[in-house]
Amino acid sequence: MAHRAVILFLCASGLFQEGLTALIQTQLTVMAALGEEAHFSCRLMQTRDVLQVTWQKCSPGKEKTLATDNKYFGQRVDPYFIGRVEINDGGLQNTSIVIREVTEYDEGCYRCLFNTYPDGALTGLTCLKLYELHGPVLDVRVSNSSEEAVVSCSATGRPAPTVTLSVLQHKVNSSDHVHTNTNGTVTVTRTAVLSRLHNNSAQVECAAQVLSVPPKKVSVTIPEVEPTSSSDGEKHVHSHRLLD
Repeated sequence: MAHRAVILFLCASGLFQEGLTALIQTQLTVMAALGEEAHFSCRLMQTRDVLQVTWQKCSPGKEKTLATDNKYFGQRVDPYFIGRVEINDGGLQNTSIVIREVTEYDEGCYRCLFNTYPDGALTGLTCLKLYELHGPVLDVRVSNSSEEAVVSCSATGRPAPTVTLSVLQHKVNSSDHVHTNTNGTVTVTRTAVLSRLHNNSAQVECAAQVLSVPPKKVSVTIPEVEPTSSSDGEKHVHSHRLLD
């Protein structure tokens, strides 16, 4: 937290000294999955004569330039970021970049700097927050001789994911098991015992979510209670199907 506080202080102090931030529209926070893409954008709300746009990452004691877009010399990406950072061609009034295959080292705050004439530098600040989510994986154990089904759903993420189980026309009483992994991720498993219905199957849905990003969902159908037979072996029903 101390490291993050230093970054925020450096960026914020620069903002107030260098420009009129009310003229810039940008996201306060960008969320991206580890290993995926992060998209940043800044837009001038009033037309200005922009000579250059500079994208920087705020680091303790300094700012690292990722890319620039110059009115006369065009776009340039710092050699260290070539292949990972790209400027989208939206013009100097409405600039945006994408960072590909983000890692934990990319987390932090970024600023867009509009070098204008005659107003000088106008800046906007956006902070990147990373998350990780694997799953959910839904497992249902049923037995021909039992009128109950054991349903479990697990997901692994950073920060700890929220896992929910829902069954159409059923009230679900469930319990959670939380395990912290050696790599810092957390696995949450939610388990419930459901009463199976005669002559009727049931649809089970599991959702996993981290932060405020849209949840990932899977579903499976629990078969109806079958007539008594000589075979009472346990069956497993799995589903990895994502729902829109």
